[in-house]
Amino acid sequence: MTASEPLRGVEAYVFDIFGTVVDWYGSVSEALADFAGPGSEEDWGSFVKEWRDGYKEYTARVAKGGQGSTNADTMHREARTLAAHAILDSMLESSRWKHLAPRWDDTKREEMVLFWHKLNGWPDSSRGLHRMKEKAIIGTLSNGNVRLLIDMAKFADLPWDVVFSGELLGSYKPNPQVYLRAIQHLSVPPDRCAMVAAHIYDLRAAASHGMKTVYVRRPTEDLGVQDMVKCKEEGGEVDIVVNSLEELAALL
Repeated sequence: MTASEPLRGVEAYVFDIFGTVVDWYGSVSEALADFAGPGSEEDWGSFVKEWRDGYKEYTARVAKGGQGSTNADTMHREARTLAAHAILDSMLESSRWKHLAPRWDDTKREEMVLFWHKLNGWPDSSRGLHRMKEKAIIGTLSNGNVRLLIDMAKFADLPWDVVFSGELLGSYKPNPQVYLRAIQHLSVPPDRCAMVAAHIYDLRAAASHGMKTVYVRRPTEDLGVQDMVKCKEEGGEVDIVVNSLEELAALL
């Protein structure tokens, strides 16, 4: 069996975005450091990880039926309704970060939220997607909101055919309706649609609905887990494992 055989017949590829296609950690850490100005000695890497963790906790809660917005910009500011390690506003009320709160009024915090709209793609992302677009439908399947995904696509040259978001589909991954509604809108059988992600939980959910699965190893994602992920041919649970989107494009 050739490496590309598991993808035979796939007409559409939908992509997780944060971590899979774009480098959220490096991009937002750098933006925060620039925003703070010269001489700042804050651990911006830890700050952005905590911000991202709040995002993941929030989306997981909504995906399970909890209350909350499906707009990521609102989410990034809606921290007062969440528990200790929620998103921006509550982070700035926490003991670790409250010394930063006086620096950033509401206007500045809104500027900070927009950092997430300008995330750099991984070096292989744009080239790989352009190559894939020549042979298949490519789109997002992300928990990000529509405007965020559009802005990010323009900023990082991500040539999507379609943008599916939690905001449009009514919940967040891994809620089943996100995957099922995307498949429905694409008018393809599940096994002709592949989920591409750097997170095994996402691919397990997609596979449970009959989708093909492509795991992309990224340095910021699934730490401690990614080296254990294998393709089915090697006794694993995903259809394909790649190290870049250019590698994936070469399999089409």
